[in-house]
Amino acid sequence: MKICQVEKPLVATNRIPGLEHRHLQVVRDGRSMAVAVDAVGCTPGDWVICVGSSAAREAAGHKDYPSDLTIVGIIDHWEGEE
Repeated sequence: MKICQVEKPLVATNRIPGLEHRHLQVVRDGRSMAVAVDAVGCTPGDWVICVGSSAAREAAGHKDYPSDLTIVGIIDHWEGEE
């Protein structure tokens, strides 16, 4: 699991089947940015818990889901590293 901060939503209107009803978020993990499936309904600025690999696919809804990073929780209080 990783702690990341949500930067902004990502809008992609042309997607593969199965991905069309999932919200995507750009998240920052330290200095790098990634796209994560939002399974919990977070907003920009939220600190979140992300899972990767097969756990990301399961958390997104199915083991065959095409995700390698999924947001699984919103952290109530976290002071990020400045």
